[in-house]
Amino acid sequence: MSRELLQVIDQISYERGLDRETVLRALETALVSASRKRIGPEGDIVCRLTEDKKELQIFCLKIVVEDPKDPLVEISLDDARSIDPEAELEGRVEALTNLTEFGRIAAQTAKQVIMQRVREAERELIHDDYKDREGQIITGAVHHKEKGDLYVDLGKTEGLLPRKEQIPRESYRNGDRIRAYIREVCKTIRGPQIILSRTAPEFLIRLFEMEVPEITDGIIKVLGAAREPGERAKIAVFSTSKEIDPVGACVGVKGSRVQSVVRELRGEKVDIVEWSHDIGTYLRNALSPAQVESVEIDEEAHGIVALVPDDQLSLAIGKKGQNVRLASTLLKWGIEVKSRALLKQEAQAAEDSDLKMRIIRLLRVTSPQADALIEAGLTDPAHLAALPLESLMELKGIGEKTALRIVEAARESIDAGEADSDDAEKDEG
Repeated sequence: MSRELLQVIDQISYERGLDRETVLRALETALVSASRKRIGPEGDIVCRLTEDKKELQIFCLKIVVEDPKDPLVEISLDDARSIDPEAELEGRVEALTNLTEFGRIAAQTAKQVIMQRVREAERELIHDDYKDREGQIITGAVHHKEKGDLYVDLGKTEGLLPRKEQIPRESYRNGDRIRAYIREVCKTIRGPQIILSRTAPEFLIRLFEMEVPEITDGIIKVLGAAREPGERAKIAVFSTSKEIDPVGACVGVKGSRVQSVVRELRGEKVDIVEWSHDIGTYLRNALSPAQVESVEIDEEAHGIVALVPDDQLSLAIGKKGQNVRLASTLLKWGIEVKSRALLKQEAQAAEDSDLKMRIIRLLRVTSPQADALIEAGLTDPAHLAALPLESLMELKGIGEKTALRIVEAARESIDAGEADSDDAEKDEG
């Protein structure tokens, strides 16, 4: 019986990919459960291999008594001393036991326990195996789709590719081969769960590692990636050798290397950016193909203002802000893109705002009334002071009382200005 059992252990170990010790421990746990089914909670079982490891010996811990009533848990003193010469009454000895003593119910219990333990060991083995592969690319076959999520057959287990981790607009049928990035491996009640991703920036990086030997060799370093899956991506690379162009190496001959990545990403456009220690140079590379005239860096706010030619503004910003957004993610800096025309507009807007605030404060008028005065070109106190009230009353929102107040305020401003001028002359004298 023990040799047959040992053969079963070897078979289970081989078929399930488990080591022999794991299966032996599962068997021991099963036999302990079986012994308690048959002989009660006080029963105890120990499994040991013979020295030549060809047989499995099973021992039952028995109590030494004068007159044994239950041979499954009790043993006479004479029999006990044949096992251990120093055995005493009320003591315990390990007696070699035959599995047939346990009976059908106990055997069934042992079978259930050992299968449960083997399944647990399998799950642990699978978890550890895929945990070590976290952060790598894996290939599998689509098994089925459920509520938008894809379940991928990985061989020993299934992987989950959630809808949010799928590239937009790509579709798969059952049986289709698929490559994905192992984002996370976690334990669940049902066993290990392998979360896959095709949208992670790391997936893009791993694809380039597979296509560009210089990255694997360490000559080229990948220092960041940013993606808007299915649309556009940027990847930053740096060469440790002056003789190797990192961008050219990643593009490949006639674009062969980058095109392989683009095909895997279902046409996602990929910009390869040369990384630089200088943040200004790095920004210029990241905003390519747009040209950058100058860069203003605010270290405290961790922000950058990039000045581009007027005809390059839309190119630098990109479709719906995509280019500047990806560059910002890649650099991990806030980026604001401006053109000379835009700067001029902002400067004019600031000047107009200052003028309006000065008129509101000086003439004691409301915002809409200030707008009406500015639109009419009436911003000089000297001009306003000499202006007939009827002319002011023609403006929108300005009645007789308001017109009178504006003229008085303008005159007060002139008087205050003259007083300041006299004081200045006295100081000079």
